[in-house]
Amino acid sequence: MLTMHGVSKSFLGVRVLHGVSLDLAAGEVHALVGENGAGKSTLMKILAGEHVPDEGTITLDGTEHAFTHPAQAQAAGIGIIHQEFALLEHRTVAENVFLGREPTRLGLVDRRTMEHRTAELLDEVGVSGITPRTYVRELSVARQQTVEIVKALASDVRVLVMDEPTAPLADHEAGLLHTLVRRLADRGLGILYISHRLREVFDLSQRITVLKDGRHVTTVPTARTDTDQVVRAMVGRELSAYYPPRARADDIGDVRLSVRGGGNGRLTGIDLTLRAGEVTGIAGLQGSGRTSLARALFGAAPFTAGTMTMDGTALRPASPRQAIRAGIALVTEDRKAEGLALRQSVRDNALLVTRAVPARDRPPAARDLTALLERVRLHARGEDQQTQYLSGGNQQKVVIAKWLAARPRVLLFDEPTRGVDVGAKAAIHTLVRDLAREGLAVLIVSSELPELIGMSDRILVMSEGRIAGELPPGAAEEDVMHLATGHPEARPAPDPGPPAPGSTAEEGAA
Repeated sequence: MLTMHGVSKSFLGVRVLHGVSLDLAAGEVHALVGENGAGKSTLMKILAGEHVPDEGTITLDGTEHAFTHPAQAQAAGIGIIHQEFALLEHRTVAENVFLGREPTRLGLVDRRTMEHRTAELLDEVGVSGITPRTYVRELSVARQQTVEIVKALASDVRVLVMDEPTAPLADHEAGLLHTLVRRLADRGLGILYISHRLREVFDLSQRITVLKDGRHVTTVPTARTDTDQVVRAMVGRELSAYYPPRARADDIGDVRLSVRGGGNGRLTGIDLTLRAGEVTGIAGLQGSGRTSLARALFGAAPFTAGTMTMDGTALRPASPRQAIRAGIALVTEDRKAEGLALRQSVRDNALLVTRAVPARDRPPAARDLTALLERVRLHARGEDQQTQYLSGGNQQKVVIAKWLAARPRVLLFDEPTRGVDVGAKAAIHTLVRDLAREGLAVLIVSSELPELIGMSDRILVMSEGRIAGELPPGAAEEDVMHLATGHPEARPAPDPGPPAPGSTAEEGAA
């Protein structure tokens, strides 16, 4: 159906694509993977007419095209769904689906035809619970993404590009999207699927193409490769180095933070201890109270019952400001909305917390910003670069640097590697373990079971706002799920060492 051959592209004299070739068959899900900066998005923007290639050809159904505008690519049957949605939330589903292409009658918008056609498209993709007259602002993130897909189908697309489609989705929502992707492929659409989540890449795709540093590395049938080979092609090292070694018993120190009988409107009977030098994982299904627990410890949704101590001293932060002063830091789930000022520089973001402290009282880490940014292995043009132009992994490193500048004693992570490529994930994992070795108490909330099992020295599993049980390092995934779903027959498992990410787990299942 589609062939891209020898595509090259430079920006300001810097070559970002070097003769990349790619092809796609009708009814195929072809995964495109690589670290941030590998050239995936640039290649797809060329296909979508957003960039004009310096060299190379695009052939669709035997006809060569030279797109210079997105409208030309759309007219040829190519649609792209970006990670950031392009919807008008105060308009209806039908108005969004036909935005700029509204059917008319006697010079007026023909709403009846528009809504009827939208209903047909929703029915074609098997979507229920959405009507053409529903306002987009009333829809969940997953439903909004469905509207984006239907909008593309309304343009009679034959090639659909999906860029990190599950990054903003909850776990059960990602499963619904996977079903929809398979349904579209069964209808004969060719789908180019970009994702950092290797588990879903192996679940959905028939072939995998790996890009690295703007070059084509390999294209392989999914059934003939494995996670280890793909990661090695992406980052140039073995998968065995993906997770750092866990803490030994003598590496774990005294209790740093303790909660007894903690509760609020969302949590009940929380008994929790976090120790210096230890990484504690928090697992659970969506809505189990994982994020609520992190926010309660941070004072954003404070405990209203129970007791809490820090290094043996009574503490119950009623606000994030009080938690920060006590030495607690929270890397939030949504870095763009809650962790960064995207239009400000790297320097300004890294000093957001410490600038609230008088200069004479600022910790040494805040005074040596360059060393701090080197510590988190930030890749940026300089401290003056606007944070919005960094990759997702580097944005997350800026968030971590912001908190390290305040020299916390307890560091809480909520989805620390969401939307981050495998190379940046490994760097963040290593940094987390290094911080634990230096005496910080670390808590990780993650919906990726392989990450949680690979990183944690012990795992607490939440269910319905309570801690349902505790599991040792290397616990089996089924034991985590037994507790998460309310089945107490979970059994401790021997420690087999860190698992391969996405190798045996349903990634995002908990």
